[in-house]
Amino acid sequence: MKFDTPATANPIDRGRVVGVAHDRIEGAAKVTGTAPYAYERHDVAPNAAYGWIVGSAIAKGRIAAMDLTAAEAAPGVLGIVTHQNAGPLGKGNRNTAHLLGGPAVEHYDQAVALVIADTLENARDAARLLRIDYNAENGKFDLAAARGSASKPEDGFGGPADTSAGDFDAAFVRAAVQIDQSYTTPDQSHAMMEPHATTAAWNGDRLTLWTSNQMIAWAVGDMAKTLKIPKDRIRIVSPYIGGGFGGKLFLRADALLAALGARAVGRPVKVTIARPQIPNNTTHRPATIQRIRIGADKDGVIDAIAHEVWSGDLPGGGPETAAQQTRLLYRGDHRRTAHRLATLDLPEGNAMRAPGEAVGMLALEIAMDELANCCDIDPVELRIRNDVQYDPEAGPQRPFSSRKFVECLRQGAARFGWDKRHARPGQQRDGRWLVGMGMAAAFRNNLVAPSGARVGVDGQGRVTVETDMTDIGTGSYTIIGQTAAEMMGVPLEAVTVRLGDSRFPVSSGSGGQFGGNSSTAGVYAACVALRTKLAERAGFPAEQVIFEDGLLRLGNQSQGLGAVAGPDGLWAEDKIEFGDLTERYAQATFGAHFCEVGVDVNTAEVRIRRMGGAFAAGRILNPKSARSQVIGAMTMGAGAALMEELHVDKRFGFFVNHDMAEYVVPVHADIPEQDVLFLEELDDKSSPMKAKGVGELGICGAGAAIANAIYNATGIRLRDYPLTIDKLIGQAEGSALA
Repeated sequence: MKFDTPATANPIDRGRVVGVAHDRIEGAAKVTGTAPYAYERHDVAPNAAYGWIVGSAIAKGRIAAMDLTAAEAAPGVLGIVTHQNAGPLGKGNRNTAHLLGGPAVEHYDQAVALVIADTLENARDAARLLRIDYNAENGKFDLAAARGSASKPEDGFGGPADTSAGDFDAAFVRAAVQIDQSYTTPDQSHAMMEPHATTAAWNGDRLTLWTSNQMIAWAVGDMAKTLKIPKDRIRIVSPYIGGGFGGKLFLRADALLAALGARAVGRPVKVTIARPQIPNNTTHRPATIQRIRIGADKDGVIDAIAHEVWSGDLPGGGPETAAQQTRLLYRGDHRRTAHRLATLDLPEGNAMRAPGEAVGMLALEIAMDELANCCDIDPVELRIRNDVQYDPEAGPQRPFSSRKFVECLRQGAARFGWDKRHARPGQQRDGRWLVGMGMAAAFRNNLVAPSGARVGVDGQGRVTVETDMTDIGTGSYTIIGQTAAEMMGVPLEAVTVRLGDSRFPVSSGSGGQFGGNSSTAGVYAACVALRTKLAERAGFPAEQVIFEDGLLRLGNQSQGLGAVAGPDGLWAEDKIEFGDLTERYAQATFGAHFCEVGVDVNTAEVRIRRMGGAFAAGRILNPKSARSQVIGAMTMGAGAALMEELHVDKRFGFFVNHDMAEYVVPVHADIPEQDVLFLEELDDKSSPMKAKGVGELGICGAGAAIANAIYNATGIRLRDYPLTIDKLIGQAEGSALA
């Protein structure tokens, strides 16, 4: 099905199943421990051996020698895989560094060996007996120091590296009000619950990987390229994923080494990347330095805006495209965005929940708060004055497909009680706590991707959906089931959903906030094809038949779904392909974050008292799971604001706090109250579902709302994340904290 014209009325609009809050259909299996995750596939590999990854002890250089003798003689050891015996290996299209290092070492903790034994404990203990000598080389580990050597990267997933419109320099110089500030964000870890894990087994020359991966088709392609075998010899199975946040978009060392280990010892092998290895061995969100300049009149109306971003990655890597939202969010005839990429020898930087906008909004929305302060304008009103209904870089000829940004601002402010905020900082106190309110816009591009599915009906009228789409905790099982139920006219309980298997049609996968909207659109397309087949078999005109209550209805005639399908059932397969609507219309999701914090006058401790937000993201397919996604994202935004930071040892090039004891993330108790409002909205140019993604929108701007609330409470403006106690104390003189 080609989606190249706006959607018209269709069965989804009935709203009997889609748009209704439903419990997750796989929820019971997860909470009872019966949903099998990758490392737990004892059912398919009861005789599996265990692998333990050995990571490089240097960040850059070469392996001079490896002594495996003691490890090979250790109890239970079955084999050891290194670059010396792994055979010829390639590198996947989406991997920056090689997943098995040696003799060259590209980053600290890069996998250089896998020790395989009969038990996990024996593998771990034997791994400590390996003796590896290195020839270390000097590397670059400091973004600030490497900033001057950064260069313009190639255009990529986030669009062009640089954009411009008008004459920014001239407009900025003549502006009555000027903001020119720099902001920094640190390296961050995904910190998902389930570590990267794989169970691998060979059957002759065919490989099956039960793994934790967000993008099944990508994993098949990159594994085939890495092992240098045909794609049709590889099966990837990933029905349940315990969180990903982008860290499992790409093939990682656990999958490759499990495959190599299983081939080496002739039996299935389980490999997980141990928690302390994840930050340095896998991917992370790169640090950024961001300069934002805004020129406006005395009423806060923006005429000139520029956003320049510096980030770093390994050779061949890409930038953190943190200026993406600045291209679309606010008005201004004179504009400039630029990204610069420095070569760093730190572990690979790559996608993490809302790459680009998540950190870009941390900077942009503080800058907007600073502009509001300079102009003595309420921050909500300032954003309303700078709303624009078309792509400000392209002009009115490229309007937004839908944009309820102003409605989010107004309704969110009213719901939060924004009118009770004291405009002047440091004016509200509750005992020993200085209390402040802050707000920020929420913005995330609406991305779409081709997605396929197969849908069938059996003789009992039960509907089955098969697609390689994954569920990373986002509720894919449920919204896909809702889509099929709505389209086929059956209750959700009559739908079986099968996900995460490369034998199923290729979907969009889970990433970039495009998964839910695109994958359900693919199921919609397959259901349209199945409806046509069923109508033809029933002898009804396909364009007139109504599917409801398990029946095909035409006037006063009806036939049961199962009866029409017959004892052998009936199947149909199709995929959604998107046309040029994303080029003709700017597509994005919008929202407004609000936060109230307390800051202890004695210790400078920050506590979030409550958070709220109003969001517009097209049709909300399942309000219950969508709210869960947004409050989770808001919590992640709180972590980015107040505590999350991978500390770089700039001497040796690694992240020091590489475990959950020292990489601090927020928990439920850190945010006692969260409120979410979804505005009613249909976007007929996004997909036949008239929906948009929502999972990443909630993180974009949340941290900046906290930063602005801290300023309102204390009068201290912090521009370097995370906003820790030492930074507040360092600027306390002359503030309400003094």
